[in-house]
Amino acid sequence: MKRLVNAISSLAALMALAWPAALSAQTTDYTFRECLGSSMPYPDVSVTPETPDSLTPIMINHVGRHGSRYMSSGKAASNVSRALKNAVKLRTITPRGRNLLRLTEQIIERTAGRWGILDTLGKAEQMGIGMRMYSDFPMLMRDGRINAISSYVPRCIMSMYEFTHQIARLDDKVEIYTSSGRQNNPLLRFFNDDPELEELFLSPAYRRTLKEAADSMVPLTVLRKMLGANYPVDDILDPTSLTMDIYSCLAATAAMELPCDISKYVTREEFNAMWSFKNYKQHLTHSASALSDAPAKAARALLGDMISSTDRFLEGDTAVAPVQLRFGHAETLMPLLALIRIPGCYLDSDNPGEVSRDWLDFRIVPMAANFRLVIFRGPRGTVYARADLNEQAVNLIEGDPRIYIPWDEAKAYLLLRSM
Repeated sequence: MKRLVNAISSLAALMALAWPAALSAQTTDYTFRECLGSSMPYPDVSVTPETPDSLTPIMINHVGRHGSRYMSSGKAASNVSRALKNAVKLRTITPRGRNLLRLTEQIIERTAGRWGILDTLGKAEQMGIGMRMYSDFPMLMRDGRINAISSYVPRCIMSMYEFTHQIARLDDKVEIYTSSGRQNNPLLRFFNDDPELEELFLSPAYRRTLKEAADSMVPLTVLRKMLGANYPVDDILDPTSLTMDIYSCLAATAAMELPCDISKYVTREEFNAMWSFKNYKQHLTHSASALSDAPAKAARALLGDMISSTDRFLEGDTAVAPVQLRFGHAETLMPLLALIRIPGCYLDSDNPGEVSRDWLDFRIVPMAANFRLVIFRGPRGTVYARADLNEQAVNLIEGDPRIYIPWDEAKAYLLLRSM
């Protein structure tokens, strides 16, 4: 009996060594839907902020993410499919793995020729946001002017058109000017050509931090459950990367309206662990952290454009339309929101536990996420600003509980953040 106890203890110790801290590092208990992370479809919006009768809306400055879409690349699905087919060949694949293989084949078949394209759900999300904007601010829309720009990426262009098309359907007298292309990169894809970001991503500290996080957070148990106990896992070049490819496939299904009960593939604990690492990586890469504030600083030109266009409009520049719309990416919004330090969008930490508790990508940048400054005029001519994140009012100035802030104060704060 003593030998059996010792053998069990030894086996437990070996398993702990084999899977260092994969699940022990996971301390969250979010729902499967929340753990879709930035792949989560836009939340239902039943109530939007009510404007006090004493304030008249005069301008909207909006930055949005594209809506729900097919997977942006076939790489993850192909990697997972290849490993599972190898498990079939080796006769190690599990029933769960066979189900996952069928799912990846569905993803590849449904998305063939449509990688990254806006789907019907994404179109509906943008139409809904446009419809609510028209309903909430009719005085800015009726016979009004809208200037809209998007990144050159087709899903962003289509998001812009679906949004503005919905407004045009409600009022065909609205003048709408749209622009898309690489000329908008400095505002909407600044994350591609920033020297400080390139330096960060090449730095040993960044790479080491992510490697340590992957080793301690990603649950490699998922691979065994899919590929089988006898699969030569040691032959996999990067097991953590393959595990996260499985996460990408599972997380993408809701946005592309592919029915999928994720609990049939992984436990809630495992899905939380995979999400936690993806969320942590996004925080380090696209937000401000204890490691670097370079990702947030990269959005300074975008913030500067929001400030200057508001100022020019208030100064009477007729070239500035009262409704300014911009359509970019999650990587556009995360840095901007961190730069401004919108509550829940800024966290000066590189601690995985703190990040998974206090910086949540599914609340910050679900599909079709948006941030806007709404400008109002008061009865005595005072101009106020309100910040909305995903159509809900949030505190604009860090530590200031006011929702409506005189533009002069808001501008002074934003200018400090944009420097």
